[in-house]
Amino acid sequence: MKTVLLSLCVCVSGFAQNAPSAKASAPIDPTGYWVTIITPDWRERMVTPAKGDYLAVPITAAAQKIADAWDPAKDEAAGEQCRSYGAPAINAAPTRFHITWQDDNTLKVETDYGMQTRVFHFGNWKPSAAPAAWQGDSIATWELTGPAPAKKSGNLKVSTTHVRPGYFRKNGIPYSANVRMTEFWDLFTDPSGTQRIMITQQIEDPEYLYRTWITTYNFKKEPDASKWDPTPCSSRW
Repeated sequence: MKTVLLSLCVCVSGFAQNAPSAKASAPIDPTGYWVTIITPDWRERMVTPAKGDYLAVPITAAAQKIADAWDPAKDEAAGEQCRSYGAPAINAAPTRFHITWQDDNTLKVETDYGMQTRVFHFGNWKPSAAPAAWQGDSIATWELTGPAPAKKSGNLKVSTTHVRPGYFRKNGIPYSANVRMTEFWDLFTDPSGTQRIMITQQIEDPEYLYRTWITTYNFKKEPDASKWDPTPCSSRW
């Protein structure tokens, strides 16, 4: 019996070591340059919303009190210009993405707007004890939907926590350190032949949202980096 169990353990261990990487097993290829398509919520995404404009965000009374006191000059003085560029807000920004594989199990998403970098970790990655950052800690998995055994169709699921508190929108609508975000990245080709990514975003924040906030954002692929335009964070635009 001991010999059988030992053989089984060796086989399981060998299988785990030989499992394909996230890059090799990817059912979609999200790499390249992408630009957001801003049609919904244009007024809140392309222009800094006016103070007190909280349309469509399910904020609590505590969140509204904080947003009502929003002062971009104070954020600038404190060096907090990136408060509206964190993970829960960046998908809504007027930005481009540059998506690459950092290594075989780590996907990197850079933005030109605010010059942010998100890192999606696959596999058994464990977060460090470092202080919370604007982009938080993101665990990624492939959701495979194709026929077995290949299953070469599906989407990317990303769960993000440990985010530094910031703003959902430029005008001071806050999210807390307890915010949790789940994203589903779907890649498809539209009738014109252009590749697109649709990101469905679900956000929960027990302090500042009274229900789960679900939004969808769309990006289209660009042929090259010719329109890539890195710009630093700003508290006002």
